[in-house]
Amino acid sequence: MASRIKKVTSIIIGPLLLILVILNYGCSPANVLATGGGSAMVIAEGERSLGTVIDDATIKVNIAAKFLNAENNLFVNINTSILEGRVLLTGLVDNQEIRIDAVRLVWEVEGVQEIINEIEIGNRTTIKDYASDLWINTQARAVAAKTVGIKAITFNFETIQGKIYIAGITARPDLLDEMIIALKNIKGVTEIVNYVIIREKL
Repeated sequence: MASRIKKVTSIIIGPLLLILVILNYGCSPANVLATGGGSAMVIAEGERSLGTVIDDATIKVNIAAKFLNAENNLFVNINTSILEGRVLLTGLVDNQEIRIDAVRLVWEVEGVQEIINEIEIGNRTTIKDYASDLWINTQARAVAAKTVGIKAITFNFETIQGKIYIAGITARPDLLDEMIIALKNIKGVTEIVNYVIIREKL
């Protein structure tokens, strides 16, 4: 019965997520919003083509469907950030087998070019630990907005046990370096992991 509910849910959630992505693009001509995994990645117009964003959104939806049908709460415990077929996986799982299974499922999705596996083994033992990561993530977005201005929306942040993972695309490595220095000063941050793609200005 539970597996039937999961299958029905995945059939419903996939098209809804894709429609949400497309509707957000239509409502906001300056930005494209690709949602999933409890976070949002906003890509500024000019950084990526609409075709690439839609392809990445499709990959995200298909990964979400795979995780939803899997055991071990992969859909809840693992976040995905996707840029031009590069999939960054972050989150916490109970053991190495689950970590490997998540990667295997992602490779089954058409369009995936590369997987960056930053899934950690462990758990947030208290609500305080989770709240701390949430607070750091909020501060990271605020620091990014202050440092790089409107371009801050082109970055995606995930915080796991004090470690901030950054993904995105930028044509200003100088501002990226400035932002990373500022992020290191946030209380509770233990490490910055940078997966931002540097692009030449068009």
